[in-house]
Amino acid sequence: MASRSHRSSSSGRRRTALVSAAVAVVVALAAALIVAFGPDHETDAADAATAVAGARGTPTPTAQESKPASASPSASARTSSPKATASTASPRPSTAPVSHPARKVSASASLTGRIKPGVSYDGVATFYDVGNGDGACLYGPTSDVMTAAMNHTDYETSKACGAYIRVQAGSGASVTVRITNECPLPCAPGQLDLSPQAFAKLAAPVQGRIPITWSLLSPSTSDTVSIRYKTGSSRYWCGVQAIGHRNPLARLEVETASGWKELPRTDYNYFLSEQGSGCGGAIRITDIYGEQLEINGIGVKPDVVQPTRVQFAQH
Repeated sequence: MASRSHRSSSSGRRRTALVSAAVAVVVALAAALIVAFGPDHETDAADAATAVAGARGTPTPTAQESKPASASPSASARTSSPKATASTASPRPSTAPVSHPARKVSASASLTGRIKPGVSYDGVATFYDVGNGDGACLYGPTSDVMTAAMNHTDYETSKACGAYIRVQAGSGASVTVRITNECPLPCAPGQLDLSPQAFAKLAAPVQGRIPITWSLLSPSTSDTVSIRYKTGSSRYWCGVQAIGHRNPLARLEVETASGWKELPRTDYNYFLSEQGSGCGGAIRITDIYGEQLEINGIGVKPDVVQPTRVQFAQH
């Protein structure tokens, strides 16, 4: 319809149409120039740029890359945190040997047990009739009257056997005793049941029971360690005991074909090899400070005290 109407119009009408078209073009150009250079141009340009950027998605990977960058300080902080803890903890063991030389090797709690070097314990002292001096540690009769029985808790399956303990009363009087026996319950933790002679060094026997403090000693001694096999021992079964050690024992091992084997300790102070492994072979003993002594040439001679030439160092 439009094409047929256009072909049927006169020339005058064509000129009028041309002029109208030209005017329309000029008006359109003027309007375009006003829009282009008007005050709202910058806002429209910015909105356009934003729209283009959002369409491209460029800020999204940028933000994703910035997250790892901001997370890395947190990761490094977590990494440095253990370092700070380690450096904070390290002065503690390093300073212990300075103030307490006896603790130099006793950092291993598995060796010390309940009774630790350099620690003062509170308790009470009583006394009992020691008879011939023998006791739960099975050291046998003795003429040594400065002995004591350790309470059941601190006796700790005979770990206290042979320990030298310095006992002090509130009056300031003190005495050194060797643990040869166990004071059964109801003896409380910290309690020592002394020989009558040792108690008399601290207070009049009529008092019967006095408050005390006590601590572990590593005394000067000229004695050396001895080894004894239990009655009934043979190469098929044996019980081994160390006697005369300066410091409490942490473990006793025997040498077998497959290496050193630690023997379990009994509450009567013998180390048992129930299958006979290592019976009659080399013996290695370790004190609570970690020192090891290797003993050779000890045969299976039941109930015979066999001396050695070794002793633990003084602390």
